[in-house]
Amino acid sequence: MAILVTGGAGFIGSHLVERFLAESSEKIVCLDNYNDYYDPAIKRKNVTAFENNPQVTMVEETFCNQDAMHRLFEEQEIDEVFHFGAYAGVRPSIERPHLYEKANIEGTLCLLEAARAHPVERFVLASSSTVYGGGAEAPFREDASIGVPLSPYGASKRAAELMGLTYHALHEVPVVCLRPFSIYGPRLRPDLAMTIFTKAILDGKPLPLFGDGSIRRDFTFITDFCDGVLATRNCPEAIGQCINLGHNHPVEIRRLIEILEEALGVKAKIDYLDAVPGEMPVTHADLSKAERLLGYSPQFPLTEGVAEFVAWYRENC
Repeated sequence: MAILVTGGAGFIGSHLVERFLAESSEKIVCLDNYNDYYDPAIKRKNVTAFENNPQVTMVEETFCNQDAMHRLFEEQEIDEVFHFGAYAGVRPSIERPHLYEKANIEGTLCLLEAARAHPVERFVLASSSTVYGGGAEAPFREDASIGVPLSPYGASKRAAELMGLTYHALHEVPVVCLRPFSIYGPRLRPDLAMTIFTKAILDGKPLPLFGDGSIRRDFTFITDFCDGVLATRNCPEAIGQCINLGHNHPVEIRRLIEILEEALGVKAKIDYLDAVPGEMPVTHADLSKAERLLGYSPQFPLTEGVAEFVAWYRENC
């Protein structure tokens, strides 16, 4: 039997593979197609710590290939699925919506079909805080009105959730939908604000700030997030549920810049740009369900998490 991690060469996926290796003797299948959403060399560097580990099987393939997924589930005897592969990002999804529909909806469906044909013990689906849209009241509760997503990315993730919940109701696929809130930490993707800001500050160049910096994000450190993900393995009550995994302490983007300045010891130059459509003014996770079902309790304050990220960035970028 084996644990499948899709997007296993990505930021979150590679951390999950390492956590499974540290805490389990089970076989891990790391699936990634190393697409060019950002430099594939970064993803290949992410897996260097475990790609030659005999406990890990590396598979370079897209989960949008239905036949390949059926073969993978059968040949590798997949018992648990942690589906973290996706096209992410609000602004890029506005420019390339078809790409997001293909990967995030059709790709999820291919995996659900494989899990229906080859039953698994758990199917953990990474959704997104962007499923909360216009009309959602902060702090966001999973069982309250979530409004209409403000971007194709958010819509694709909500569609993936609904597909997963439908397969749970119709075919008893044991789906758990997790909603991450602004996950950050070592190996953070290069297209995300914290990485972009850090590079600009260290390079002495103006960092791009869309709007006045007053939007707030519920930044969540990768270690805390992985704790919540792993807790789903031993929680049958989580099956069929959507669960927030955030930090419950939204921070303004301009405060994030101040924290980065303090950690880097360098003052930022800021290039103020027009606000862009598709961005929520605040993301704020209500963690009541995560606490009740998973015993989830984030431990890393933003200042400590940023310090760890900055230390990694200085050494590796």
